[in-house]
Amino acid sequence: IGGADMPVVISLLNSYSGMAGAAAGFVLHNNVLIISGALVGASGIILTQIMCRAMNRSLTNVLFGAFGATSTAVAGDGVDRPVRTVRPEDAAVMLGYARSVVFVPGYGLAVAQAQHSVKELASLLEKRGVDVKYAIHPVAGRMPGHMNVLLAEADVPYDKLYEMDDINREFERTDVALVIGANDVTNPAARTDPKSPLYGMPILNVDHAKSVIVIKRSMNPGFAGSDNDLYCNKKTAMLFGDAKKMLVAVVGEISKS
Repeated sequence: IGGADMPVVISLLNSYSGMAGAAAGFVLHNNVLIISGALVGASGIILTQIMCRAMNRSLTNVLFGAFGATSTAVAGDGVDRPVRTVRPEDAAVMLGYARSVVFVPGYGLAVAQAQHSVKELASLLEKRGVDVKYAIHPVAGRMPGHMNVLLAEADVPYDKLYEMDDINREFERTDVALVIGANDVTNPAARTDPKSPLYGMPILNVDHAKSVIVIKRSMNPGFAGSDNDLYCNKKTAMLFGDAKKMLVAVVGEISKS
């Protein structure tokens, strides 16, 4: 089971724990345990199905697809891939003079606890007349709804959050897509490379935006262990560093102008 599939497996195991609890309830003649176990089991299996659907794979494929197979996708293939890097002040100029910006949050945002900084930056851009949206992939983070919960904590309006199917058509009209710690869910290899472990998974079409800024600590691959060709795209600018610190720096630069 690959790293990208572990959230699905964890959700399935949660479902099993609920069913085990319900079974124990029958043995102990405890109705509360039966009901709570059944609810946990049902919600776990529903969540598992949602995640599999978002990855465009069956549960059988997730559990047994790699059984007896040899991995062909290795991160860091030894090829020197040049990338374009920018500083916070450069990113501030790109964002400050854009007409439309789409934020693409991922697990890196959750690790850095940068949701409040994202909201601050978005509010600052909106005051300058920039149209701001948030692109939410179904399996961004650790499980469905992870990004929604984090952004709701920062009081991001719900009507600013767009699901993948709704926002993908907007990227071609977007001046800047700001990717914050999202890796596998923005990897173009999912569309083009049959050898990639992500192949066939629907992704956010970030590479269709006019410009892309990626905030990331390093060039390390995501959970799937696959290099992201988005980072080498000529439209992409890499802003390396902790997401929260970089966002704070960008906010400071925009505030000066």
